[in-house]
Amino acid sequence: MHDMTRRVTAELFGTFWLTFAGCGAAVLAATFPQVGIGLLGVSFAFGLTVLTMAYAVGHISGGHFNPAVTLGLWAGGRCANQHVIPYIIAQVVGAIIAAAVLYLIASGKAGWVPGGFASNGYGDLSPGKYNVLSCVVTEFVMTFMFLYIIMGTTSRGAAVGFAGLPIGLALTLIHLVSIPVTNTSVNPARSTGPALFAGMEYISQLWLFWVVPIAGGMLAGLVSKWQHDEG
Repeated sequence: MHDMTRRVTAELFGTFWLTFAGCGAAVLAATFPQVGIGLLGVSFAFGLTVLTMAYAVGHISGGHFNPAVTLGLWAGGRCANQHVIPYIIAQVVGAIIAAAVLYLIASGKAGWVPGGFASNGYGDLSPGKYNVLSCVVTEFVMTFMFLYIIMGTTSRGAAVGFAGLPIGLALTLIHLVSIPVTNTSVNPARSTGPALFAGMEYISQLWLFWVVPIAGGMLAGLVSKWQHDEG
């Protein structure tokens, strides 16, 4: 029980940091006058959250911070059955707490309105107004490749101790490509937290950012398990 508590707490803090710092970069800093960090800055912010937490608590829980990663690793034989549900609950709770703290900070500015609040969406809620098919394909491919990279860099024969770097950089690259399409999810927990504060129209689209990343992640887990001969 003590081991599980440590693991779940690590996942909660890790997902909190990913959601708070990643979405915080978008909400607070992306369009700040004169010195806004823009798409590039937000992309690096998300990558850096995973990079920093992978080294901070990855040795405790495995550093998932994402239900699609947990289920992808489970499909790939890298996550024990008993960890799946507690991890996912902790991840969602961490993301919701992060969104609440971010909302508290952001709403302290006079005249501030939440708008999309760094939420994910398709159609009219897509940053570039991409249709649902474009968003489904984007989230599926991006999450597949994310898990493919995670599985590969943590497999037998990979450089020991360096997995956090390519995984963090992969998430940065994913954001650089897909922010205009879906505002980049590849993470159901990260999508859920902000959507709860952005309103019903965003909540009604959450299904895509649960179903598609999980499907992409689980397929990547199965492919990687075969490719790295971990059956």
